[in-house]
Amino acid sequence: MKTIKDLDIDGKRVFIRCDFNVPKDEFGNITDDRRIRAALQTIRYCVDRGCKIILGSHFERPEPGVYDEQYSLVTVYRRLDILLKIKNILLFDDSKTGGVITHRAKELASSLGAGDVLLLENLRFDAGETNNNTAFAKEIAGLVDIYINDAFGACHRKHASIYAMAENFDPEHKAAGFLLAKEINFFSRVLGKPTRPFVAVVGGSKVSGKLQALTKLLDKVDKVIIGGGMAFTFLKAMGYEIGNSLVENDLLDDASKIMKKAHENGIKFYLPVDLVVAPEFSENTAVKYLPAQEIPVGWMGLDVGPASTRLFREVLNDAQTIIWNGPMGVYEMDKFAKGSIKMSHYIAETHATTIVGGGDTADVAARAGDVDEMTFVSTGGGASLKLIEGETLPGIEALEKR
Repeated sequence: MKTIKDLDIDGKRVFIRCDFNVPKDEFGNITDDRRIRAALQTIRYCVDRGCKIILGSHFERPEPGVYDEQYSLVTVYRRLDILLKIKNILLFDDSKTGGVITHRAKELASSLGAGDVLLLENLRFDAGETNNNTAFAKEIAGLVDIYINDAFGACHRKHASIYAMAENFDPEHKAAGFLLAKEINFFSRVLGKPTRPFVAVVGGSKVSGKLQALTKLLDKVDKVIIGGGMAFTFLKAMGYEIGNSLVENDLLDDASKIMKKAHENGIKFYLPVDLVVAPEFSENTAVKYLPAQEIPVGWMGLDVGPASTRLFREVLNDAQTIIWNGPMGVYEMDKFAKGSIKMSHYIAETHATTIVGGGDTADVAARAGDVDEMTFVSTGGGASLKLIEGETLPGIEALEKR
């Protein structure tokens, strides 16, 4: 796979597929701009070489083909304008008239000068994006000479700007941006030859989204720590009463198989030994700290307890490589965030190579103030899981295709 440094891009028209799918609050303000900052290296590299740059990204999941102001990239445009600090950065904001690549978009693209940047509106405002439509891909491709994919967080999706568009360029005119190359190289190196002991910390709400990744990790790691809502599927598979806690009853057999495989492979497998439980998910609800075996009927577990966090800290003490994907509880509410925040602190305090797997996990590390202490914070949760599973990402496949 080529990177942008392998191409002759000086003065060329360049399309960079970015991942600006950033979190916003209820007022539409960006709460975490790490994904925007992560793309700056590739964008500035093109600016410094006098390129005419067009940026494309999606934001959340609007109804395909329908303009919706709440999913506009206008706030991303304003943040980019502040961060890039260049003379001319434009936003195509005419997509409400229909489509993304309209006559006006083409006019703006053709008017770009050396070092100018044009940000297209949310690519998912065109139904062709999520359908991997070749006609839509050709429309965007027709605006540029070079295709750069720097959107690791979207590389596991076979969408037009990720897959079909790349097929319009030969190997001398398409490549990975700096961020995408760094993500792929880091995960490949760590998963291929980890320094041991290698510990996987896996949390989040469901086993189903991480079942394949967990199974694959059992062939690579020395220890596994399970937290978050997914822990209750394992606890129920062991015969524990879990009350109204989140559970996937159809995956109880799979959970048992995972624990059996861990035992057969000599992998140490850790589940919470105590929990923060409540009768409902509410800021004002009563809470109890109870052993994992004593969840009352009608109550639910919403965070790991203090004994679990101390146990997990001991597990991490000798780790040399740690991969963390998923919070330990419902961290969005302060009352149930302590387990996730403490896990972030403990991982940051180790001397291990630490990889944080995007999305909610990166958000926890940011809230805990630990981002700068982590070795690597990925911009893609789903994409990183697919890499762990050993799957070929469509975005990478398209770049390597001849």
